[in-house]
Amino acid sequence: MSTSTSKPIPEGMRSLTPHLVCADAVQAIEFYKQAFGATEAMKLLAPNGQLVHAGLRIGDSMLMLAEECPEWGSLGPKSLKGSPVVIHLMVPNVDATVAQAVAAGATVTMPVADMFWGDRYGQLLDPFGHRWSVATHLRDLSPEELHEAMLKAMPAS
Repeated sequence: MSTSTSKPIPEGMRSLTPHLVCADAVQAIEFYKQAFGATEAMKLLAPNGQLVHAGLRIGDSMLMLAEECPEWGSLGPKSLKGSPVVIHLMVPNVDATVAQAVAAGATVTMPVADMFWGDRYGQLLDPFGHRWSVATHLRDLSPEELHEAMLKAMPAS
């Protein structure tokens, strides 16, 4: 039995952490810095300069990145022709964050608007094929208020 004093979940990590695979992952690090204010926590490069693993901090959360490695079955969304996954990012000012991400090279796929569930919300596609939703929480709703707002926003057909 191990006598390690290491924490099972290291300091600064969460129970669930996105781990993105990107073609040109070193460039992706720079994009996430510009688009979302990410800071590098760690970066491990192979002798050929490709990214083996990186940890970026965005707000209070970690985002891990790695370069595509087809021989290990590790492919990014561009190679896969899309992704069903959306990474959700909560920020203090969604409009400013979306504008910053667009200036860094992201494409708006859903313009920012006030949503029935109480958030101001929009969606982006980053240059590496990953989909992001970005939101600022505006108001708390009870379950009943949320249900009523949903019914108004999505009338039965």
